[in-house]
Amino acid sequence: MQLASRFSHRSPVLRSNHPLSDDQIRAVAPSIFAETPHESRSERYSYIRTATVLTELRKEGFQPFMVCQTRVRHEDRRDYTKHMLRLRHASQINGDEANEIILINSHDGTSSYQMLAGMFRFVCQNGLVCGDTFADVRVHHKGNVIDQVIEGAYEVLHGFEQVQDSCDGMRAIALDDGEAEVFARSALVLKYDEPGKTLPITESQILRPRRFDDAHADLWSTFNRVQENLVKGGLTGSSANGR
Repeated sequence: MQLASRFSHRSPVLRSNHPLSDDQIRAVAPSIFAETPHESRSERYSYIRTATVLTELRKEGFQPFMVCQTRVRHEDRRDYTKHMLRLRHASQINGDEANEIILINSHDGTSSYQMLAGMFRFVCQNGLVCGDTFADVRVHHKGNVIDQVIEGAYEVLHGFEQVQDSCDGMRAIALDDGEAEVFARSALVLKYDEPGKTLPITESQILRPRRFDDAHADLWSTFNRVQENLVKGGLTGSSANGR
């Protein structure tokens, strides 16, 4: 699952281990609090105020921990440009895992309204965005969008129940060494799926835990070990000619 937006590494950004206040958010991403759409928008443009959605999510127990907005060439767009908020449920701030909401919007037509559900593991900083079958809401700024935005917010919130059920189900499945190896090989094929290409690393390498907390034989732990090793890298590999 990929976000239908990208932010430059030079974009203004603020991360915190504590909930961000409106003043902290406004200092980095003033576009979130725009009261009206940018003057370039026509009457057909349906305005979706991010600050209003943020207020409602706070009522549901979600607090913003990360904020970002794009850099702009024209200063008159700074207060309206594309922005992103990441929110975590307040009850999971210090837990092993946290449900997250990723919220993207703009008030100048540079982005549609997007809301996605995700799960974040603090132990390895693995992030999993869940949106292939549920909790993936995209609304274009056209027509009567208010009902879509409200319905989408509840769809995301209810989607976390399905995420938790999936994780619990994976924890309940124990894998023997052979099954874990098959899982790891499938992951390697997905990453290096080129005809005739030799896999540069082995199943045992990506199954190796990087910390004690992940040294379990259940499917959830195996999945996270494989994901972290493939994403973070740092493994010694070899090409077909032995280099």
